[in-house]
Formats: sequence, structure tokens, C-alpha cells
Amino acid sequence: MRIGLISDTHGLLRPEALDFLAGSDHIVHGGDIGNPEILERLAAIAPLTVVRGNNDSAAWAKSIPATARIAPGGVPVYVIHDLKELDLDPPAAGLRVVVSGHSHKPACVERGGVLYVNPGSAGRRRFSLPIAAGELIIDNGQVAARLVTLA
Repeated sequence: MRIGLISDTHGLLRPEALDFLAGSDHIVHGGDIGNPEILERLAAIAPLTVVRGNNDSAAWAKSIPATARIAPGGVPVYVIHDLKELDLDPPAAGLRVVVSGHSHKPACVERGGVLYVNPGSAGRRRFSLPIAAGELIIDNGQVAARLVTLA
């Protein structure tokens, strides 16, 4: 199972991001979406889980949750925009993966048996940070993450 990871599009959905996400079984957007059309385009590729980012304050985004829990392939995943706002203990909550956004910095680190993945920003370039996205590959309860530079 392939879970496409994208975040911080800020209203810009690059063709490279769409190409990378094609073939995903599920897509997770880590917030700072920018406009509802982005969600429509992502949902046309695969089932979509999305959380609201700190810049998603327009009326269309009010119904988007601040956090989400999914369990693709039986692997518990928690999604939140800003990791600094995490208000639970992921290992105690039985989570295997936490997906976040906000910093625009792609990162993947394992702590306490939990994989923390930030796919970076797939939207507008910020400073000298890369344009990036990521994926989770889930196979028989095992999970691996991969981050890619798009542009």
C-alpha cells in the first residue's frame, strides 16, 4: 500500500506533485492547503485525508479537522499540521506514524518506535528549502517512508 504525503501547498499544486502522487492508494495532506480546488484535484487521484493548517482560515476550511487518525494497512497514523501542537503521547496512543507539515522542511525520524514524517512543502518555495513530497509504503504491517525533491 502506498500513501502519498503532501503538505504546505499554499494554493499551488505543482504538476510534479500530481505526477508523484499518481498511483497512491491514499493521500494525506498535512495542511496549509490554500484553496479547496487542491483537495478536489487530490481526491480525484485517491481517497484523501486532510488536516487544517494555520493558514487555512477561510470559510471553506472551517470544516477541515485540525487532526486526523487513519489506519491504512492496519498501521495507525496520526496527522497534524504543526508537530509543536501535538497534545498526545504517540507511543502511548499506539501510533506507528505521525505525519505533519508546517515547517516546510522535509524530515523523517524514528523516536520511541514512532516514525515522524514531514513531507516538506510542495507549494511555493520558502527560503532555500526544497520543493518536496513523500510517501509511506506499508507492507504486511511494516512501514517505510521516502521523501523526494520535486523541483
